[in-house]
Amino acid sequence: MAENVTLARPYAEAVFALARDAGTLGPWADALQRLAAVAADPAARACLSNPRLTPAQLAQLFAESSGVSLSPEQHNFVSLLVENERAALLPEINTLFKLQKNVHEGVRDAQVTSAFPLDADAQARLAGDLETRFGTRLNVSVALDPELIGGVRIAVGDAVIDASVRGKLATMAAALQN
Repeated sequence: MAENVTLARPYAEAVFALARDAGTLGPWADALQRLAAVAADPAARACLSNPRLTPAQLAQLFAESSGVSLSPEQHNFVSLLVENERAALLPEINTLFKLQKNVHEGVRDAQVTSAFPLDADAQARLAGDLETRFGTRLNVSVALDPELIGGVRIAVGDAVIDASVRGKLATMAAALQN
């Protein structure tokens, strides 16, 4: 995995610089996300190793399978990856691109895990409170984990706020053992 990230980094940095300079970070982020989903598909991976398909055919397959119309630069990027046998790196390229984009825009990712579903109003209030606490804009994603019993667990970078019942029980158990 670390090798893939190492191989993907120059591509992600080049695409980020191109998108930043052209003012097209949003369209590139959307295209890379869709292309990464295509590259992660087992059928697409099988096509990448098929010697009967030419690089041009593979690039066209990726472009059409992404579900978006790619700009000429994006299509050239896909062609470059296919020709260099690096199309399988698209998920890592997408991840690295998003990280650079978030740093550039001053945005951080927040992962909220809740024991129960949160309605849109509760999510909006929680996102506002978290942005105030961390002093930055956040991309908040919510996941469900019934094993938390109740409450939420929030991770923003290295900071973790565990306000779940399971977390409090674990803390109490550790205190009782000491």
